[in-house]
Amino acid sequence: MKKINKTYILVASIILMFSLKSNAQIVKAEIRATGLTCSMCSNAINKQLKSMPEVANVETDLNTNTFTVTLNEGYNLSPKSFKDKVENAGFFIGSLIITAKPETITQSTYILVSDKPDNMNEIQFQVVDKGYVTEKEFKKLSKSYKSVETYASNNEDDFHIKILN
Repeated sequence: MKKINKTYILVASIILMFSLKSNAQIVKAEIRATGLTCSMCSNAINKQLKSMPEVANVETDLNTNTFTVTLNEGYNLSPKSFKDKVENAGFFIGSLIITAKPETITQSTYILVSDKPDNMNEIQFQVVDKGYVTEKEFKKLSKSYKSVETYASNNEDDFHIKILN
């Protein structure tokens, strides 16, 4: 009887671990692109973003060169996915603000450079690494985050984030 209870506890623990990981996901991304000069430029980015199977919708604001990407549930993307798509279209990210479930930032790839948020349903954060902000902004942030040892390392597998809400 005790062996069966231990087995149930082990199985329940494993299921809980995997369910928490699968709930960790990006819900929405606001991408401000740089280098756009016309509507054809924004169309190129729009096509790249819509080609991702995880994307439910892309809204474009031509006045601010901002692309609001809403994702389908059940996918676990990284900010690098968005960066790659924008760069495949021939442009760069000037700002990437992500709305995600709170469990997302507990993944080892995210390094907080600001205070951790209070318990919320969704959090909003900005990726502040090189390639996710303008070059001028990155130089300014490098001075602010010089105490964060990994910030200047440019490791593309780690994402330094600043909580916005």
